[in-house]
Amino acid sequence: MSLDRLMEKIEQTQNPTVAGLDPKLDYVPEFIRKKNFERYGETLKGAAKAILEFNKGLIDALYDIVPAVKPQAAYYEMYGTAGVKTLYKTQEYAKSKGMYVITDGKRNDIGTTMEAYAAAHLGKVKVGLSEYEPFLGDALTVNGYLGSDGIKPLLQVCSDNDKGIFVLVKTSNPSSGELQDKLVDGVPIYELMGKMCEEWGKNLSGVYGYSGVGAVVGATYPEQIKRLREILPHTFFLIPGYGAQGATAKDIAAAFDKNGLGGIVNSSRGIMCAYQKQKCGEHEFAEAARREAIRMRDEIMGFVGKIELNK
Repeated sequence: MSLDRLMEKIEQTQNPTVAGLDPKLDYVPEFIRKKNFERYGETLKGAAKAILEFNKGLIDALYDIVPAVKPQAAYYEMYGTAGVKTLYKTQEYAKSKGMYVITDGKRNDIGTTMEAYAAAHLGKVKVGLSEYEPFLGDALTVNGYLGSDGIKPLLQVCSDNDKGIFVLVKTSNPSSGELQDKLVDGVPIYELMGKMCEEWGKNLSGVYGYSGVGAVVGATYPEQIKRLREILPHTFFLIPGYGAQGATAKDIAAAFDKNGLGGIVNSSRGIMCAYQKQKCGEHEFAEAARREAIRMRDEIMGFVGKIELNK
């Protein structure tokens, strides 16, 4: 099961973190932008090529200490076809280095449309007598707020192709409570969504106690993290909101079980833009990212303790 492989990488690296690759062009060091603009012009292709070089530099610096990357599709789609190719090439390069890849697409639809999203990001597409894997993610973030019609088309594809999903449950943004905290028969909507994840996950059971249906649970809401861990014993958490959004390692400590498993914590700008925060030369962007990833790992592991896999 796909998330079992993620947990194995987390245990191997003793690091429950994922590097978000959400690269605005402003984040890319000037020397990389200049080189690619000189070759390809100040074009969408030039921007996409610069982002790919930046991503590869980050991956080279992180792959032995960080188990996973999470490219956010929007930051690639904004550069058109060249950007979408860079998304694929980023996934391909990360996997060549042994990293687990979570595609942050937050896809949401029903019926045959969701089947198409599932085929694109988690499955295969048949053309004539051949089958192709359009994208290379190991897991995909999805929006379950259309109900089961938007999730069930994914489950068989995940089973057939050894993939996983992370369903939006309690998101990290400030306005999430406008809907997710509303009560239905005295129960917050985010809890209802979490319980649906537990139910969906019965079709994708794993060997380490967690299913292939994970939940996105924001680090900015520590009390909700604690509550959701209590009621979702088989649901693995993808935890955004650490670092740039203000959450700390202490805020996410309740996501983890007695074996140090239970979640993976995302940092995007904190890692990508570490060279700017550390005020070092832009040619040191990769080294700065590695330093920040190690700092983040050590801070979180101070609360998590040793990570052990128990079947």
